[in-house]
Amino acid sequence: MPNLNSVKTNLDYKTERTDLAAAFRWTAKLNLHEAVANHFSLSVNEDGTKFLMNPNQMHFSRIKATDMLLIDANDPSTLNGPNAPDITAWGLHSAIHRHCPHARCAMHVHSIHATVLASLEDSRLLPIDQNTATFFNRYVIDSAYGGLALEEEGERCASLLQDPKKTVMIMGNHGIMVTGASVAETFNRMYYFERAAETYIRALQTGQKLRILSDEIAEKTASEMDEYPEQGEHHLAELKKILDTEGSDYSA
Repeated sequence: MPNLNSVKTNLDYKTERTDLAAAFRWTAKLNLHEAVANHFSLSVNEDGTKFLMNPNQMHFSRIKATDMLLIDANDPSTLNGPNAPDITAWGLHSAIHRHCPHARCAMHVHSIHATVLASLEDSRLLPIDQNTATFFNRYVIDSAYGGLALEEEGERCASLLQDPKKTVMIMGNHGIMVTGASVAETFNRMYYFERAAETYIRALQTGQKLRILSDEIAEKTASEMDEYPEQGEHHLAELKKILDTEGSDYSA
């Protein structure tokens, strides 16, 4: 006879699970993923310590809503269970959800252009167009990479995301961590950060002098984008419609 509590848990948070699954599928479609590595999480309780996360070593293109793990950031015994999350995912995401309750959703990827940016001695994303200006004063650079994001490294990374205004961490020599209030907001931010990083890296590759926006215009642009109505929600909704049209099983 099935454990009724486990069955109920698997049916909880259907909307949240479906949104996360759609984000995983589109991250794979855009080739922003890293095979069976990288991880997304979403808080489902008030203080942010109970969260959904992708299963260990499962390819983003196969993840479904019902595959999500439901994890308690305050319960390290989670790592001893039969369905334990990836240890680096636990170390990084549990620390963020314990210490940064404003970061309801956290997405970590090694997307190509963002990781190239993270590998430069100067990892700043200078405001040279609208997308790059969107992140003006809204990211933090971690220049103290300490290896795999196990518990100690996760705690250190979480300490850099205390300011709710800093929604992207450029993880030096590693990749990026993007945070937000929802899956839609966070995925939209991750998408545009990668686009911005690509524009910036390609501009650097020309070897020509960059046309950099003034701090005033860059901040004005970033503030206006902060207030732009529901772009993330519309973006994710459209992606889910496309997945549905394609017959994807992401919501199963």
